[in-house]
Amino acid sequence: MRLLPVLAMLLSLTGAASAQSPAAAVPVRIGVIPVIGAAPVFVANGEGWLKEAGLSPTFTTFESGPNMIQALASGTIDVYVAGVAPLAVARTKGIDVRVVAATAIEEMVFVAGPKLAPYFANGADKAQAFRAFKAKEGRSARLATQPPGSVPNTTLQHWLWQVAKADKADVEVVAMGIDATQQAMLAGAVDGASIREPALTIVQQRNPAITLVATGAEMFPNQPGTVVGVFGAFADKNPAAVEGLVKAVVKATDLLKSDPARAAKPVEAALGKGITDLATIQKALTSPAAKFTADPRAIVAATKAMQAYQVSIGTLDKDVPLDGLFDPRPYEAAIAR
Repeated sequence: MRLLPVLAMLLSLTGAASAQSPAAAVPVRIGVIPVIGAAPVFVANGEGWLKEAGLSPTFTTFESGPNMIQALASGTIDVYVAGVAPLAVARTKGIDVRVVAATAIEEMVFVAGPKLAPYFANGADKAQAFRAFKAKEGRSARLATQPPGSVPNTTLQHWLWQVAKADKADVEVVAMGIDATQQAMLAGAVDGASIREPALTIVQQRNPAITLVATGAEMFPNQPGTVVGVFGAFADKNPAAVEGLVKAVVKATDLLKSDPARAAKPVEAALGKGITDLATIQKALTSPAAKFTADPRAIVAATKAMQAYQVSIGTLDKDVPLDGLFDPRPYEAAIAR
């Protein structure tokens, strides 16, 4: 008869131990592009905040947002960390992806190489600069950017045709990957490019004749840039994990602003890979092209404007309602705690 109380006590202790044991980490496959705009996610991982949030992340690097959409559609990644523009296209194809956090704005800038840069000297008219280059060189200026539908491509076209009012006969837009764009600028294979950090810092350090011609704000005001998008099925299955992810990104964004020297270390570990050093990454983090924000609500209006422009240039068939694209609830929950 005494066995019953003992058994009951053992069962009670077993239940208590089970209740107190930590939940298993949620595996999350994160796709990223290797740019400073993705820094909040690299910092969140490097500081251990993703692990603290109950996540077990693995990372895959992509050359552009449009390339990453294919992985999202095939179910090979759960989280998308890249430009917001391709996500509108993805939703038109029935891919349920939700923007739960921003990471950066006004990332894209335009630089001119040694041959093209002098034509922009002393605040010269931009359209006239391209016209004069063609007259002197006997060819259109070759400008590198990422594929159609991407934020870099969209902002470059907006700057060329809407801001600079360049003649389409005076420029040739060449689509290529991020690394290829950087190498093409350094090799002189293109005359200009839309780039972002750390490429901006790297190319100017290696060749000071490469000149910043237009900032992100000039190219597309309040330009929406890199975001954290979550595949719908993953979000529905793991709402606490998504909130933890966003909370870690918010914390990382604060660190990037308050202590870029500390934040540079995990960013360099993710991006450096022997190509660049810690000092270069730290400089890139404090560049005019590095503006960090985690609030997804802050980029809704600019995303609508960018989407409307994509429709006008034919990289998006029609305006897509943004109600389902942005889900600010994880962010609001993250900052409330």
